[in-house]
Amino acid sequence: SDGSIRLHQMTSEYPLMQWNGSTNGQPIIALQWALTRPAVFFALDASSNIYIWDLLENDLLPVAKQTIPSEKVVTMTLLGEPEKANGLLGIVLAKESGQLDIQYVKKKWALP
Repeated sequence: SDGSIRLHQMTSEYPLMQWNGSTNGQPIIALQWALTRPAVFFALDASSNIYIWDLLENDLLPVAKQTIPSEKVVTMTLLGEPEKANGLLGIVLAKESGQLDIQYVKKKWALP
């Protein structure tokens, strides 16, 4: 609820990494690992900002932020084919009106 993200290992109750204030205090409403690239995850905050984290590139801050200005995004999910090396990775955004928007991710964050 405060925008903090914690990375846990299943065998410990303590986080391996913790990022406080990663969304300037906005609650995170969805977070998902990339299906095609294990070191990348995406976070959606309550202000319709999508943060892209690539832990191999930078483990302190998100590597990109994209604001969806047209309408409030209420949730997101990722789609892709992890068994294929084509690097196609998409984000499905569900908007408050019920409309779905599919956007493709740049290859540098999608390739295995």
